[in-house]
Amino acid sequence: MTKHYILSINPNAEYEWEQYTLREPITSGRPDFAKLIAEAVGDETGSYLVAVNIEVKVLEKTSPQPPQIPIDMPTVSVNAQRSELVA
Repeated sequence: MTKHYILSINPNAEYEWEQYTLREPITSGRPDFAKLIAEAVGDETGSYLVAVNIEVKVLEKTSPQPPQIPIDMPTVSVNAQRSELVA
């Protein structure tokens, strides 16, 4: 079973638990690995000793975008008469 997730790494996060986040690309929900493993077992009642292999392939990497600084531009109004525009 192959699943795709978005891993975000931010070593400067305010809280330690925010440094590494794993999200589903469409819903942005956090994956429920216990549910995924239960589905693989067949959802039958009981306790299981399971081995889980994780293979990671980086499909795409994006760099964090620097914050954009808003630029305040003064508003300029043009009140030229048509006679002034004609030379």
